[in-house]
Amino acid sequence: MNHSTRASGLVRHRMAAGATAALLGVAVAVGSGLGSPAAAADGATLTGIVLGVGADQSQRIVNWYSSADTAQKVQLAPTAAIVDGAFPADAVTVDAVGAANTSTTGFNRHATLTSLRENVAYSYRVGAEGNWSPAYAFKTQDFEGDYDFLFFGDPQIGSSGDRLKDQAGWEDTLKVATAANPDAELLVSGGDHVESANDEGQWTSFLAPDQLRQVPLVATIGNHDVGGKSYEQHHFTPNTDRTAPYYDNGNPAGTKSGGDYWFVYKDVLFIDINSNSYKVPVGGGNVGDSAHVAYITDVINKHGAEAKWKVLVYHHSIYSPASHATDTDNKDRREHFTTAFSNLGIDMVLQGHDHSYSRSYAIKNGQKADPAEQPGAAEVTPGPGGVIYVTANSASGSKYYDIKTPDATGTGIRGNGPDPLNPGSYWYNSVQNQEHVRSYVKVQVKADKLVLENLRSGTCAAPNASVEGGSWCNNTTAAQPVGSIVDKVTVHPYQGDGQSIQVNVPNPAPGEFGWTIDGYNGLVNLGVAQERNGSFFQANGKINPILVSDSRRSLAPWSISASVGDFRDGDKSFSGSYLGWTPYVLDAGAGAQANAQVLSGFQDQGQGLSVSRGLSWADQGHPRGSAKIGADLDLQIPDSVAKGSYRATLTITALSS
Repeated sequence: MNHSTRASGLVRHRMAAGATAALLGVAVAVGSGLGSPAAAADGATLTGIVLGVGADQSQRIVNWYSSADTAQKVQLAPTAAIVDGAFPADAVTVDAVGAANTSTTGFNRHATLTSLRENVAYSYRVGAEGNWSPAYAFKTQDFEGDYDFLFFGDPQIGSSGDRLKDQAGWEDTLKVATAANPDAELLVSGGDHVESANDEGQWTSFLAPDQLRQVPLVATIGNHDVGGKSYEQHHFTPNTDRTAPYYDNGNPAGTKSGGDYWFVYKDVLFIDINSNSYKVPVGGGNVGDSAHVAYITDVINKHGAEAKWKVLVYHHSIYSPASHATDTDNKDRREHFTTAFSNLGIDMVLQGHDHSYSRSYAIKNGQKADPAEQPGAAEVTPGPGGVIYVTANSASGSKYYDIKTPDATGTGIRGNGPDPLNPGSYWYNSVQNQEHVRSYVKVQVKADKLVLENLRSGTCAAPNASVEGGSWCNNTTAAQPVGSIVDKVTVHPYQGDGQSIQVNVPNPAPGEFGWTIDGYNGLVNLGVAQERNGSFFQANGKINPILVSDSRRSLAPWSISASVGDFRDGDKSFSGSYLGWTPYVLDAGAGAQANAQVLSGFQDQGQGLSVSRGLSWADQGHPRGSAKIGADLDLQIPDSVAKGSYRATLTITALSS
């Protein structure tokens, strides 16, 4: 395996036509770990080592638990530089910080690894000279492009009454999930890691899988994780606000834990909130939920432009199908959260708490966005303000909740009435599932879509603590084996939000002139830019063809033109003048003529498509009919352009007298 970093400036370009977006990205992969469960001799016993997510893809936060308050650190080196288990003399060391844990004995420790390079396998260990833990390994991937992450609901170790059986199910789910998805880059939790917040035996079982030392964990605090500092002890998180509104407000000051935090990982802005911090409305207000909305709003206002997708994670599921579906506090959250989430452009909300699987319809302002959206639809375009809510089933098999029957409360924002299209389900859920079988959710992050799958990680057989304890199970192993799909959906972004852009032009009526995009207005992949003469990169492709129809009696002249703005990725950009094209007529008709070639501004120091340029035209008196117009795209950019995932808008304009 090649562990070298990629050359700076090498990028992949994608472009969509008609009020369009262009994106640049690269493929990704993830490595695995080495070593055995951590333990150290001498002064301090070091346990609970877990690799956490950092503020972006170039960071990781290492967390662990120490029995003694000694000076400790993380040591890091490329795996290739470690010989016979010995770290090199120039290995990076980062001092750990932490304090005494107030709810158990011992001490919290964490250290942040920064300035990681892409596509490098690293090894790390914690402790101090003479008292190091075993070494563990992780691999960074390319810092741009598509990637997968895995989402896990409520391991809740200990809830079955048999901690070790719960641990076995949790370990097996992570083993199955990472073996099936070796390139997954994040493990995201829905909360309730343990049954009892301060039971270190349960935490030891939760942290037993080595995958938690190899792939960064995005930790979420659940209601069973509060009441003590153990959650923070094991999960120090980036960009975290731990002031009062974001802590669990139902516990004494010394045992509060949690906070709201955010990070950007490639094309996704993740926001993770502590939904335990919730106050019953007083005088019509809701301090906790108002504070969370303000936090999310502030993060999106400051950092939303850095990503293409916005994913929110918190524990308390508000559109789930089982025991918690009718909870008053979750109905309150529907009122206080959903309109804000729609207005803020959240794409997906990931939740736990209800130990069953559900995928909502696209929900806008607390109501089904499109009444015609069909149950179990495999392709969904939520539209502006549409949000998909996902509740994950148990990842350990420790406890399942059975799906409840809809009631007579209707389809209002607080209602749990039946779906008119599928009366056995709640009105808000497109898919509901409970087999008493362990599962996990896989999310593929693409430039122009999110692909979500709920996958079985077990069967009725052990390890499945709840079923082993006597609960029912209706999985058929032959038809529904480990790895089989429970649900799959492709979520397309609203085309007008700058992701993949749709042109809202009506179809031409008889006796009218009009134009539209031919077929699905998806992204056009320009491929991987190729280096030319050691001085610039070039990528080529074609716009989605444009259909022009003119059935007017006047036979008046018409023209189609377009211009592109600057290509941007956060604070990085390059000029749209570097894009040129060569128009042509695919299907002749309506008098269509192709305009002249426009060179990339890199060739002639011109303005390229950064100013309006003609695509096609027809003279007065042209015949009636229709034509299909295309253009070859030519993007040439200097090799000084920073690597990134860039986007631009190509605006197409039609004129006719």
